[in-house]
Amino acid sequence: MPIIDKEEKAFRDPYIFASDVKAITLDNVLVNLFMLMRNNGARIKLMLKSGIFHDIKSLKKYFQILEENHDVIGYSDNPEAIESWLRSSLVNMVFRGKAKENVASMRPLHLESYRIRNQRHTRDYNSADQLFIMLSQRPEVMKALKNYLSIGWDNASRRLVDSSTLDVDTAGILHLIKLVDIDTKASSSQIVIKPLLEKQANLFCDDIMRLLAYQHSIPRSVFIDYLRILVGFHLSLYFQKLIYLLPKMVKEGTVEVEDDWNQVVDLTDKLESNIAPIACSDMDKTLNGLIDYIRASYSIRVMRRLETPNASVAKALSMIKNPTVEINADINANLRAIYNKYYANAKTAEEQQEAEQNVKDLQDYLQFEETPLDKYVQCLMKVGAAYQLKFSRDFIDKASMKNEASALIIDGRSRKHTRRGAIGSKLLEVLVQLLVLEQTPSGEIGSRPLSIRQLAKEIRDRYGLIIDGTDEPRFKDADIKTHLAFKENMNALKNKLRQIGFYTDLSDASSLQKIRPRYKFNH
Repeated sequence: MPIIDKEEKAFRDPYIFASDVKAITLDNVLVNLFMLMRNNGARIKLMLKSGIFHDIKSLKKYFQILEENHDVIGYSDNPEAIESWLRSSLVNMVFRGKAKENVASMRPLHLESYRIRNQRHTRDYNSADQLFIMLSQRPEVMKALKNYLSIGWDNASRRLVDSSTLDVDTAGILHLIKLVDIDTKASSSQIVIKPLLEKQANLFCDDIMRLLAYQHSIPRSVFIDYLRILVGFHLSLYFQKLIYLLPKMVKEGTVEVEDDWNQVVDLTDKLESNIAPIACSDMDKTLNGLIDYIRASYSIRVMRRLETPNASVAKALSMIKNPTVEINADINANLRAIYNKYYANAKTAEEQQEAEQNVKDLQDYLQFEETPLDKYVQCLMKVGAAYQLKFSRDFIDKASMKNEASALIIDGRSRKHTRRGAIGSKLLEVLVQLLVLEQTPSGEIGSRPLSIRQLAKEIRDRYGLIIDGTDEPRFKDADIKTHLAFKENMNALKNKLRQIGFYTDLSDASSLQKIRPRYKFNH
């Protein structure tokens, strides 16, 4: 195994993808995103005494203080009811119901929810940073979302305002955070970075803007649930597109590559449906592309470090495509440093002989790599690729809400039923709510009815998710079995739309089969 410094073998690169891909919890991602939005990209530390953590007892103590200050009434008469309310509606917990259960954070119902959290139980592995980078593409969208999430709280006076417009859970959270201070000096700032996939980031911002059209029409808890689903959906889409596009960028030496990513999704909820083999095959291509993605990421990171710490990805891609003599010399020097590390700790003749054998084995391992960069990146791959492969799959599963009602990915319990793309009923509800909206010529957002085929086409054109592939170029020579599979998938789409209340059969004529918006408005 090559001996490489920790800094050299580090994989995460915010200029490519800010998240340190691991098994994330979307509620934790939202809490940390709210913190970044509230503090202009900075991660804020809590002013708690060393060894002190938030738990149910401390939160109940806060309610007792609030009652003593006459901010709330009735706590001392109903402590058991308050504890039940805390557990069920106000806090996210880890190891719930077990001996080591603890409070992770308040539920992300308000922008200030991050003030009460146990940081070690609220890790998001920098996924919130990736979302913040994407939202920063359109500051007006971030400002509008921030304004909505801030309703009911005046930060200057640290008091509730317009409390009559708040639901009881959000009001309860805001009363609790009045008693918690944060250390605004002890923070890590976020440098301004442009997202690598700008179109995908703009799509996320556009979906957030459409969601905000419903802010006065749906309850706050429903809005937050939709937001959580959108966050996971777009994190997964962004990462899956990156897996596909980054190796293409390295090959072509530019970030300007054609985004022709698409994926068949199975809406039947049947593990052995006719569409399942096609959907599984598409997902296999994505997961099998992880090795090329990891190699491409390492290549870009190596070149960026040779240039300057803040060198652009575009510059790194150009250096990979057309390496100079000086670049190859620097990389060869890095390779020699790896070889020399084998000898560094060799003190006896036996250790010296072992070091020589290790160097020879590594050189034999690298002999078929063509360029100095290929050889150096292969050393990095040998050290870190297995780790990244494992946790990248975990990240995709969690971001895609695998096997949940809002799933973008499903699978079975056996190896026979592997991962495949899907659209769960809750995710479909969110997408329909967004796609029945359109921007009018005056710039306002209005609602419109959609036919079933229009919806399937909108989902394909906007997100690259294929429900009916009969018009796709790659299925132009498909057999009858494939066409029947897509027909079954479209019927499953209709059934799901019936289940979530968006569609009622009024006629067999397809032109009359319309999806009706739940809310008709013009903003």
